[in-house]
Amino acid sequence: MDKPDFITQLKLPVVAAPMFLISDPELVIACCKNGIVGTFPALNQRTTAGFEEWVVEIKTALAQFEKETGKKAAPFGVNLIVNPMNTRVQPDLEICIKHQVPLIITSLGAVPQLVDAVHDYGGLVFHDIIKKRHAEKAAQAGVDGLILVAGGAGGHAGTLHPIALMHEIKQFFSKTILLSGCLSTGQDIASALQMGADLAYMGTRFINVQESKADEAYKRMIIDSHAEDIVYTAAVSGVHGSFIRASLEAVGITEEEWKASKKVDFSAHPDAVKEEANAWKNIWSAGQGVAAIEDSPTVEDLIKRLKKEFIEAIEQQQQRLATYR
Repeated sequence: MDKPDFITQLKLPVVAAPMFLISDPELVIACCKNGIVGTFPALNQRTTAGFEEWVVEIKTALAQFEKETGKKAAPFGVNLIVNPMNTRVQPDLEICIKHQVPLIITSLGAVPQLVDAVHDYGGLVFHDIIKKRHAEKAAQAGVDGLILVAGGAGGHAGTLHPIALMHEIKQFFSKTILLSGCLSTGQDIASALQMGADLAYMGTRFINVQESKADEAYKRMIIDSHAEDIVYTAAVSGVHGSFIRASLEAVGITEEEWKASKKVDFSAHPDAVKEEANAWKNIWSAGQGVAAIEDSPTVEDLIKRLKKEFIEAIEQQQQRLATYR
């Protein structure tokens, strides 16, 4: 199966994942200018009108960049939560169609009608999954790519090991595969490709860049954290996700509560947040990839570093190949 042309035109085979309350036009534009796919959740804007303003801002900035430099910017993408509880799905989709957003990332539902609508204007649809059953449904809906959110990833991650998940998905899906989970270095990107992915899907690493909207205390907590400090719990939203232990403790959520498979009653915590939207502002998500994050560079500097590490990793593998021929 042919892969999208844009993959071979990137500086690195990387998509910066859409992160709730973190990704905005500044981050997306910086990523695309520096040769990787930048994305953001539509719901990071409170209204559809505001969402359209962001789309126009990104398109305008990238068009200006291409005009001034003669270079081709990487495509950008928008994450749509395809769930009946999200009343903005259709109006936000209409904005994407109007402005022909190159890449749509769908979560919590793979809908053939949405996929067809995006295909009609030439866009692509990638869908995130945490298990084979979700992947099969998305494949039937006609998506162009699957994002394998493996164990150790940030946000609403899965629990399966990436190698096992990759093997299962590749048995029936021959289109574009993206791998997510603990990817923080150029060597990690090379490893993802060696396991069979076409693109590395990186979230936590891009929380800690200067263009990110994350609070500085959030970035510092990521630097100070280790893999074992990431807690996988349903306590925050009712759906299992990965959060930094120190941020849970800071709002009074106990280990007993985060080990329970249910959402915490925030009203019982006078010092905690009162609703889920605010919970995500105060309880910080990250993946186990924090183990390799020690700074907060600019997007440009980070991508230069990742590219150098990526090339070195590939060259080392080539040397090993000579040993085992």
